[in-house]
Amino acid sequence: MSDRIEINEVSPRDGLQMEKAFVPTENKIAYIDALSECGFACIEVTSYTSPKAIPTLADADAVMAGIRRVPGVRYTALVPNLRGMERAVAGRPDEINLVMSVSETHNRANLRMTREQSVAGLQEVLREADKIGLPCNVSLSTAFGCPFDGEIDPAEVLRLAKALADSGAAGITACDTTGMAHPAQVKQVSEMLQKDLAIPVTIHLHNTRGMGLANALAAYETGIRRFDAASGGLGGCPYAPGASGNVSTEELAHMFASMGVDTGVDVEKLLGVVRTLSGLVGRNVTSQLAEAGTRLRRYAPPAWLAEKFPQA
Repeated sequence: MSDRIEINEVSPRDGLQMEKAFVPTENKIAYIDALSECGFACIEVTSYTSPKAIPTLADADAVMAGIRRVPGVRYTALVPNLRGMERAVAGRPDEINLVMSVSETHNRANLRMTREQSVAGLQEVLREADKIGLPCNVSLSTAFGCPFDGEIDPAEVLRLAKALADSGAAGITACDTTGMAHPAQVKQVSEMLQKDLAIPVTIHLHNTRGMGLANALAAYETGIRRFDAASGGLGGCPYAPGASGNVSTEELAHMFASMGVDTGVDVEKLLGVVRTLSGLVGRNVTSQLAEAGTRLRRYAPPAWLAEKFPQA
């Protein structure tokens, strides 16, 4: 098994959808172009949801048309339904990301339909996408816990994942939508999905309760090699109470790089982009790694040392 990690940078979609202020289209494009130079395997650019539902991403068409595409990077977009897919096709995504919730209550709150209605709708999108050769990943929200329903039965995660994989999904993402996951649980679900699915599995983590990196390591140790993350820890779910930011891309990439695991991501270059986030979104975005630097960052020793220890 390859030790190479694939990171899907989701902040342009999952991060910006949570911001109160609208980021101008040209600034979004410049941000995505900067991320494209950092070595990501994949970047989730935008969402083709209704502008009324997510007004901060109302410029999806213009953003997809305006970005500069770097060879080797997959550019994806979230699509809620068949109408969204038809709109997305003009933007030429390399892949589209479909979404539903494992929790019945969250699915109704987020998508205004039952889970079985969602499955039927996504199966329709999968059929139509297959006709034009457009790969579809399916993200299963609240796979590790729901703020309304509490614990989630792993068997339900697997049932829905298998139903959508059998319908043509090219990949499945298990999402810790509100940061309720813990490492033992992530290990269980990750092992189960990899054992029973013949398609790639991605883990999408939040750091709401400070367990994001621990959960990522637990998933990695089971063989997971694909992760979603958001620069600066931006993002969350507007329909899930307490869903603060995603696991930080720079911290995830730095952790794996420190372990000698190849992510393809230039961490120093990414930190330069992260330091622009406060200006991009118009509020203070803190990043411990951006402030402290990577673990082997070095500083000049105090000047007086050379005088006191001249032979050192």
